[in-house]
Amino acid sequence: MTTTRRTILGATLATPLVLPGAARAQAWAPSRTVRIVVGFTPAGTTDIAARLLAEPLGRRLGQQVVVENRPGAGGNIGSQVVATADPDGHTLLMQTISGGAINYGLYGARMPIKPEDLAAVGLMIRVPNAIFVTPNLPARNIAELVALAKAQPGKLNLGSSGAGTSLHMTGELLKLEAGIDMTHVPFRGAGPMLQEAIAGRIEVAVDNLPSVIGHLREGRLRPLAVTTKERSPAMPDVPTTAEAGFPGVEATAWFGLQAPARTPRAAIQRYSDELNAILKEEAMQRRIADLGGMAPALTPDGGTSPDTFDAFIKSEIAKWGEVVRRSGARVE
Repeated sequence: MTTTRRTILGATLATPLVLPGAARAQAWAPSRTVRIVVGFTPAGTTDIAARLLAEPLGRRLGQQVVVENRPGAGGNIGSQVVATADPDGHTLLMQTISGGAINYGLYGARMPIKPEDLAAVGLMIRVPNAIFVTPNLPARNIAELVALAKAQPGKLNLGSSGAGTSLHMTGELLKLEAGIDMTHVPFRGAGPMLQEAIAGRIEVAVDNLPSVIGHLREGRLRPLAVTTKERSPAMPDVPTTAEAGFPGVEATAWFGLQAPARTPRAAIQRYSDELNAILKEEAMQRRIADLGGMAPALTPDGGTSPDTFDAFIKSEIAKWGEVVRRSGARVE
């Protein structure tokens, strides 16, 4: 071997290869169990989304992925748990429209974290909210509900899974647009709220479609409208709020992954890549569609990325801050 060849070969061996972004992300892997924190009780849509993701994510990572429910304060407790966790790539948050956007306007200076305390990973699913009533309430559409509410101001109870959730704000929008008064009753999650609605102890409620769809299909609760621009393919007979005469009552709930700020970028990218891959699996697409969910659609291929999700969250904070201001909603 000539001196020149030895020099070149030695330099090549001594110089680390510069890998493209995707390859660098794949070089990072968790070394122990990964937890996905959920800021709401079990059986709600946030919990459903996290558990849908946990098994395939664990399979692809080669590590166990567990779901940890930390409910309270409209998702703020879960957000704070993750914001203060070690930024080592082993803690994720299943973030929602509530904790990720609405609460910043609703709680104001009392918000325990700032947006920059969390790093965006990727959007997982968008879902409609459903407005529904107990079957014994004589209202079969939004117009009849509005008439009942106007006839007895403040007497109808309006349930949600917590103050500051998109469900709470959907109810506030309906009250604002229809000029009616109903008493908001917040719960610590969708599970307890649905139990009370089925029992007839709250007459009206709003929930994300995935967690209530079984009760609606089986007649335990009566759907009046969904809050997206188009009808949900999962429940095509249920009209939209716009069709019911209230186009201003529009709210698409969303659920996505965040991590503590300062989590290594390679870890963030790995989780984003795996999320995109899982969302392309036919079994996952069927499950999401059956629940009435929609794809992230933040990137040209219909997927998501850390940067596009970060920009999306910022736009949602601005949008819902204005809704909170208009509605005058507050939390105690």
